[in-house]
Amino acid sequence: MDLRAFQTHLAATYGAKDAARGTAGTFMYLMEEIGELAEALREPEQHDLNGEFADCLAWLTSLANTTGVDLAAVTEAKYGAACQRCGAKPCACATKP
Repeated sequence: MDLRAFQTHLAATYGAKDAARGTAGTFMYLMEEIGELAEALREPEQHDLNGEFADCLAWLTSLANTTGVDLAAVTEAKYGAACQRCGAKPCACATKP
């Protein structure tokens, strides 16, 4: 499933609940999931790391739906060509230590 299809799928499945919860409530759920991802990264043997990544993507997508943002379009516009800083693909920017 590509990003646009995933966003459409989540809107069809959870759109009414997301709209009722609103942007602020949906954002708080995203933050909670990011915290769970942080725990899973720190202790992967005690958590479902893959599931936490999926949860973060789902809540980010739900947040985009509540604000009317087309994630596929904005992602393509911002990251679709090459590195925004140096213009190269792959990026040739100096790496920070």
